[in-house]
Amino acid sequence: MVPPSDFCFNAETAQDNEFQQKTDQPHYLVKESALEEFTLMVNQLRDHHVEVLLLNKHHGDPEMPDAVFPNNWFCTRHDGTIDIMPMKTPNRRLEARPEALAKLLEHNGYQIREINQLQDSGEAFLEGTGAMIFDHRHTKTYAALSERCDSQLLADYNRQRGYETISFNSFSRKATPFYHTNVMMSVGEQFAVICLDSITDPQQRASVESQLKADKKQIIDISLAQAEEHFCANVIQLRNLRNDPVIVLSGSAYHGFTKEQRQQISAHGKLIPCDIHTIESIGGGSARCMIAENFLPRQ
Repeated sequence: MVPPSDFCFNAETAQDNEFQQKTDQPHYLVKESALEEFTLMVNQLRDHHVEVLLLNKHHGDPEMPDAVFPNNWFCTRHDGTIDIMPMKTPNRRLEARPEALAKLLEHNGYQIREINQLQDSGEAFLEGTGAMIFDHRHTKTYAALSERCDSQLLADYNRQRGYETISFNSFSRKATPFYHTNVMMSVGEQFAVICLDSITDPQQRASVESQLKADKKQIIDISLAQAEEHFCANVIQLRNLRNDPVIVLSGSAYHGFTKEQRQQISAHGKLIPCDIHTIESIGGGSARCMIAENFLPRQ
């Protein structure tokens, strides 16, 4: 996780992220609120025995308003590979700090075999686990195509990983593509939270649903309102240091689920709702976006 040291409204990303909201609050108060929410979230995760490594800002680093969402610029693999992903906006490309990341991970006992920089033409983008929802158990990748999820890069990346690609188009109530797949979908070990209504093509929707059912996922189908207003799909299942499953989500997502849906999802892990209202509303991302998983092997 990365502290929101420079957090503010990012005009560059707002071009295709309709969930960012401008505020009249002074910049210093916005940053103060974001840092407070972030610190409380980190403490909550650690209280539930989740290992959290913090990639702090160093002297001389540039301004990075969206650094709190690190899952977009790198992915880790079980074989010790770190993939550095091509990002759409110039001020988000500044977040990629592979040397600092490697130092943090190695210092905490993780083995890095290779750092793989995906070719960045500046014209096609694939923003990590924002763009791609991995089902590692079944070696599948679900992805909603958008300006931040190029179909050719997606296919090439998954072919190289040996993952099957399930791509589709997904739209908000404004009929614009969801900027990231993880706003409308998440996949856990035995469940999936998904806004099926956002996949307007009947064949694509049926294909995604059949893939999930074939892998015996419990489908928790949410509405467009739940996805857009509460970030109910932007959740993540982790395993803590005791190997217990936990599910991290925002307080808004927790309250946005129906009682029945909360019961369904809580059967798959202890729920950890985090109050991140400032980060959600101004940053346009939620709890899952704030977490980059570490699958690297121990040294």
